[in-house]
Amino acid sequence: MGHAIVPDHADSLRSLRARKLHAPATLNNRAPILEVLQSVLPEHALVLEVGAGTGEHAVHFAAALPGVRWQPTDPDPDALASIAAHVTSAGRANVGEPFRLDVRQLPWPGIGPATLDAVVAINVIHIAPWETCCALIGGASLALKPDGLLYLYGPYKRDGRHTAVSNALFDEQLQQMNPAYGVRDLADVVRLAADAGLLWEREVAMPANNLSLVLRKPPTAAG
Repeated sequence: MGHAIVPDHADSLRSLRARKLHAPATLNNRAPILEVLQSVLPEHALVLEVGAGTGEHAVHFAAALPGVRWQPTDPDPDALASIAAHVTSAGRANVGEPFRLDVRQLPWPGIGPATLDAVVAINVIHIAPWETCCALIGGASLALKPDGLLYLYGPYKRDGRHTAVSNALFDEQLQQMNPAYGVRDLADVVRLAADAGLLWEREVAMPANNLSLVLRKPPTAAG
């Protein structure tokens, strides 16, 4: 009987590996991103990751932040399959089952108002139309608790100018893929966030000419 289940088990492992996608950039940016998150997240927090992609960030951060409940989401079915495969392999109890979330659907389905401690979006707003960035910030403002934070990682322009030649070339590539994509100007994002009630807290220079941007929902008057 024991030998009879080996082929099924092997098939399951092969299927799991096939579903696990890998993003090479994750290996380079996950440590510096984690350092920023460790400095801003409360010890026990409910974190929603928007556009979790392969799922590699989710399992890495959950392992390093055992008190944090990490909830990955993505609008793409292939990404959701990859996230689920990585979560299964990692065996992390503090990572929720990934679910489909299109941030343009406001308010976000299944997420109550003022229920999240943080919303994290890594390499999202430049690989999406500006309307998606608007919806992400608006949705985060609704879903975050008072004093909750929105963390955005990626390349930015400053005062309409690229900060590196590599970012300018990347911007061109993005707009060739889709004219609605592109590297956003930091001031535009901060202004949009302020209009939604999220205030600039800090920015941190990151590898490969990227930036960590931390925006925070003000605490209540009683807090």
